[in-house]
Amino acid sequence: QVQVVESGGGLVQPGGSLRLSCACSGTAFRFYAMAWYRQPPGKQRELVATITSGGSTNYADSVKGRFTISRDNAKNTVYLQMNSLKPEDTGVYYCNAADQRLNWGQGTQVTVSS
Repeated sequence: QVQVVESGGGLVQPGGSLRLSCACSGTAFRFYAMAWYRQPPGKQRELVATITSGGSTNYADSVKGRFTISRDNAKNTVYLQMNSLKPEDTGVYYCNAADQRLNWGQGTQVTVSS
């Protein structure tokens, strides 16, 4: 079973940038389409971005043009580069397979505030 550990969150001012990482255990990682999700305060978890095993990407409308998802199969890691951050990007960010088949990790907190 692939396990995931998210990192890279923090407090950033509006307009700033952060790069999140998701380290995945197991050898099946490279076969999975992966995704980043987030859960804003008081709201349900939502899909942010997906990346297929071949590297094709898709984004929620709210983050298009600002966020970039990528993966390094040699390192079993998925990344989320977040630029031009807004207060509404605040939340706990999680990674999982695109079909959510993996156990959820602890997530990493992102707070965008002045």
